[in-house]
Amino acid sequence: MLNHLPQTHKNNMKKDLKNLLDNLQENADEIQQHERFMIIDGLNLFFRNFSAINAVNSNGVHIGGLGGFFRSLGALIRQIQPTQVYIAFDGIGSSTNRKNLLPEYKSQRNINRITNWEVFENLEEEDESKVNQIVRIIQYLKTLPVKVITLNKVEADDVIAHLCKILPQHHKDRAFIVSSDKDFLQLINQQIIVYRPIQKEFYTEATVKEKFGVAPNNFLLYKTLMGDSSDKIAGIKGLGPKTLFKRFPELLGDELSLDDILDISENKLKNHVIYARVLHEVGELEKKHKVMDLKNPMLNKYDELFIEDFVKNTPLNYYPDQFVNMYNKDKLGGLIRNVEFWVKEVFQDLLENK
Repeated sequence: MLNHLPQTHKNNMKKDLKNLLDNLQENADEIQQHERFMIIDGLNLFFRNFSAINAVNSNGVHIGGLGGFFRSLGALIRQIQPTQVYIAFDGIGSSTNRKNLLPEYKSQRNINRITNWEVFENLEEEDESKVNQIVRIIQYLKTLPVKVITLNKVEADDVIAHLCKILPQHHKDRAFIVSSDKDFLQLINQQIIVYRPIQKEFYTEATVKEKFGVAPNNFLLYKTLMGDSSDKIAGIKGLGPKTLFKRFPELLGDELSLDDILDISENKLKNHVIYARVLHEVGELEKKHKVMDLKNPMLNKYDELFIEDFVKNTPLNYYPDQFVNMYNKDKLGGLIRNVEFWVKEVFQDLLENK
């Protein structure tokens, strides 16, 4: 085919072809390095479905949290198209460390029912159903090519925060945190994105700034000063978003520390009562800051090593027939349409990516 061309032209074409093949190989190697990690706050996803789906099976057993969890999981995988999926659950006694610092932390949880479904006659029955469905979810997950992690006395938030530190290795790797918990917004950077299912929106650095007026690097301070009613953490009295940015416009700029906020308050003490309140609550603010700080999660060295070993050495399972058998045994019916096809179509690619 090249015989009719001059020798120099032949040599140039061969050189160009070699360069093209080398570039293709480099691009292929680079593409293989790019990962899309999906890291799910397991209980957050469960409770969202448990409280939203009033479904019972033919035995009269509530199955909304169980069936809804997997329906949501499938939709998330299709939408985000991850190469790896991690699901973190709170461990036994997970809030102990934070409650030792702030006794009021999450003190409003499990006091009242979260549904008005008639299938539950009282709070005890609802709680029992929640526990049963969560246990069953973890049994189902063992049949799928996803990695499920839980540590005693450690919150899922801390596990997720550490996973975000260690998983993205290449600058084009991306980690997608799936949770409606605003605490995770402080972790956002060019590699870490938060998907909030209730809002059905991906939060990037630009999104956080647009929604809250502050960049992720100062979002922890924003919450420390404003408080978090969902975790029963009070903010500074009289401090709303408008007042916050008026009195602390520095939050709109470079990353600040709590000490910076205290210095600003001291220097402007005579300008407004807010500064006096901040200085009056230094001790409480330091505790609240530590409780909500996910850039420095509440993990000891052994916890970190456990998580890192888990990432490297946990094998993936995939038993679609077993998943379907469990689904039919629990009589989940039409919560997932054509479950036999669904379990293969949604999860097969994850197995191939391992």
